[in-house]
Amino acid sequence: MGSAYTESLNRLIEEFGKLPGVGPKTAERLAFHILKAKPAEAMALAEAVRDVKTKIGRCEICCNLSEQAVCQICSDQRRDKSQICVVEQPKDLIHLEKTGACKWVYHVLGGHIAPLEGVEPSDLTIDKLVERVRSGDVKEVIMATNPNLAGDGTTLYISSLLRTAGVKLTRLARGLPTGGTIEYASGKILTDAIMGRQELE
Repeated sequence: MGSAYTESLNRLIEEFGKLPGVGPKTAERLAFHILKAKPAEAMALAEAVRDVKTKIGRCEICCNLSEQAVCQICSDQRRDKSQICVVEQPKDLIHLEKTGACKWVYHVLGGHIAPLEGVEPSDLTIDKLVERVRSGDVKEVIMATNPNLAGDGTTLYISSLLRTAGVKLTRLARGLPTGGTIEYASGKILTDAIMGRQELE
């Protein structure tokens, strides 16, 4: 990085460089874009970053991202609260919602079980899910973990905990390619997977 840059510009380039997929040249371009932008535009970006870190928390029911104690989906009276769709991450929920085929509520695990990566069941929101299912009027739990080894292992673990809960356990149909992720599946594939979900054995 050039010593001709000011300390604050160097710091901005360095911070942009920490973002995923942003190399040194892109970081430099972004920093100069901010430098040349009108003060109001630059401050709008700064405020948006601040708001994301200070206003967004987790829904106390489903653990999705929310700016209120209870997220919009959980507070929507039109949703079928007897069906809980279990996803790994908030972005999976967003992609499923874009299909327009979902009338249920969700539960966000916060990842998948991966002992080799140091992620144990206790690191996820599995206990909260089991508590929700056992204490509510839940009739079906739809497992929408990613169709790969870690996602399938997580589904197997959760289904073993819920076997005696008296609920129907299903998973999204395998219109989703094995080894793929929900995040990158097309809307059509996701819709087919939602409509053709299968009961877990």
